[in-house]
Amino acid sequence: MSLPPEKVLLKWMNFHLQKAGYKKQVTNFSSDLKDGEAYARLLNTLAPEFGTAATLETKDPTARANMIIKQAEQLDCIKYVTAKDIVEGSTNLNLAFVAQIFQHRNGLTDVDNTKLPFAEMMTDDSETSREERCFRMWINSLGVETYVNNLFEDVRTGWVLLEVLDKVAPKSVNWKQATKPPIKLPFPKVENCNQVIRIGKELKLSLVNVAGNDIVQGNKKLIIAYLWQLMRFNMLQLLKNLRSHSQGKEITDTDILNWANNKVKNVGRTSQMESFKDKSLSNGIFFLELLSAVEPRVVNWSLVTKGETEEDQKANANYIISVARKLGCSIFLLPEDIMEVNQKMILTLTASIMHWSLQRKVDNCEIAASSSVDKTVGDADVAGDEQYTEEGSHGKELEVVPEDEE
Repeated sequence: MSLPPEKVLLKWMNFHLQKAGYKKQVTNFSSDLKDGEAYARLLNTLAPEFGTAATLETKDPTARANMIIKQAEQLDCIKYVTAKDIVEGSTNLNLAFVAQIFQHRNGLTDVDNTKLPFAEMMTDDSETSREERCFRMWINSLGVETYVNNLFEDVRTGWVLLEVLDKVAPKSVNWKQATKPPIKLPFPKVENCNQVIRIGKELKLSLVNVAGNDIVQGNKKLIIAYLWQLMRFNMLQLLKNLRSHSQGKEITDTDILNWANNKVKNVGRTSQMESFKDKSLSNGIFFLELLSAVEPRVVNWSLVTKGETEEDQKANANYIISVARKLGCSIFLLPEDIMEVNQKMILTLTASIMHWSLQRKVDNCEIAASSSVDKTVGDADVAGDEQYTEEGSHGKELEVVPEDEE
């Protein structure tokens, strides 16, 4: 199909809206979706079991947007957008949200074969690596202007990576020296990518013998290596910013490991992980105990298996992802990443749960809004995940195993 993905999604959306009796035509992912009516009618058509008349009856766009997001979450859609993003018409985040709805409930099962290319085009993982998917989803979740559909092709101009750098390290990009696509000549692409490498080195990423032209040429191994380090940098900065409410120390991989182990230990559980490549993690029990430790009501233990067979491990891994997403964690890995104990993805999962836990403590303290409570943040969970700050902050960072060694 020659249509770009965003046009395919618009065509798919209008196809279902027309069937639902919606009179308007959705022509963009911004102003046409602000009032939420198109979303409400689409979801009520695709997932009537989760629908409610109240979504359309409410006159408050923000309230309607919140109801739309909750309905989509019941389909296991990743929480890309907030109600504010919908009401304000955030193009890129709306596009990502619609793509998620399509992926989880496209409603094309009974449609004639001429409509099947929609599903074929938007299938997320069948022909692409799991890590490509992870980094593509991560980039799109940042709210960059450019929607990434094919990671290795879309980063070759360097522009998308500059947008990502501007999100994770604000003011790091010299936009006067950057060229925005479409770019026909090779030199501006190399200039963009050289700036990407230069900023990466300023952020202390390990980029020995890596040049901007490697990105222009679409070197998959180096692109993945760069994005992994950038994603990890972003995770550690988010955690550091939360801890700045108390001690403001740097966060290391060891801190994250010790935080998770202490969280589980402090609620009387016995599971522990030796490292982010600990093969015992494949049964999923540790992460379910960790999720239960940060929110005791979230895990239904009657749904948890012993994880002794591959089928049971997959059931637990699926449940981990579902529970973490419902909490609001940013999750980009697949069940197979947990079952195979993919070190990089296991680190991102643990860090995301840690971020949610610390953010909740900070939010609670800000609601209380008193100096005594601010002090409690320092004494309680940000440090009150207390043992990990003392045990982990002086340790060395865990080595990230290169892709071909995992």
